[in-house]
Parts: sequence; C-alpha cells; structure tokens
Amino acid sequence: DVQLQAFGGGLVQAGGSLRLSCAASGFTFDDYAIGWFRQAPGKEREGVSCISSSDFSTYYADSVKGRFTISSDSAKNTVYLQMNTLKPEDTAVYYCAVDLVGSRWYRCGSYEYGYWGQGTEVTVSS
Repeated sequence: DVQLQAFGGGLVQAGGSLRLSCAASGFTFDDYAIGWFRQAPGKEREGVSCISSSDFSTYYADSVKGRFTISSDSAKNTVYLQMNTLKPEDTAVYYCAVDLVGSRWYRCGSYEYGYWGQGTEVTVSS
C-alpha cells in the first residue's frame, strides 16, 4: 500500500523557517510526482510545490516562489519542503501526496493526486 507520512510542522514567527518532510513507501513506480499542498481554514486546498521523480522538475505556486524549495532524496524515499521567510498567510495544514502519473508534475493539481499523507500543521505568528 502507498503510504505517506508528513512531519515537521510547528509554530514559527514571521520571517522564520521550517522544513517539512514527507516519507513515502509502498510503491515502486519509476515515474511519479510528489507534491505539497496546503489548506488554510475556510480556504480551498492549493498546490504549493510539486516535483517530478524522473528529472526533478519542480513547480511552485507564485505565492511561495523564492521562499520555498522542494527537494527529493531518492535513497531515503523522502521529499522535503524547505520554507523560508515564512509569512502569517502561510499558516495552514500542509499535506504531501503522490500522483502516479509523473508527467503531470507541472500542473500540481490536488485532484490528480490519489494518495495522501496526514497533514502537518504550520502556524506562522506575526
């Protein structure tokens, strides 16, 4: 079974940093995409950043470009989201998910991701 475990959230002051981790297991596909999504209270879930497993191409939402970095450690089957210069509007529950059709990485659309981990909460205080 595909399993994803996200962790690393917490409370941080504006301007601070956090690194989220997503440990993936249970699948051996060569071409897939892993994404980070977030959902703030009262808002729709949005794609934050996605990465292709085949060539490590990345997508970033405009709101996080230049501040967040997604990376992948294939040996550890783990994807990271380094979040710098955090803002109060980054406050949300963050989820990682897998799309087993890796060629769709650039869309980073949550509706295409079939496997989800539990969320990890990020709170940025002003």
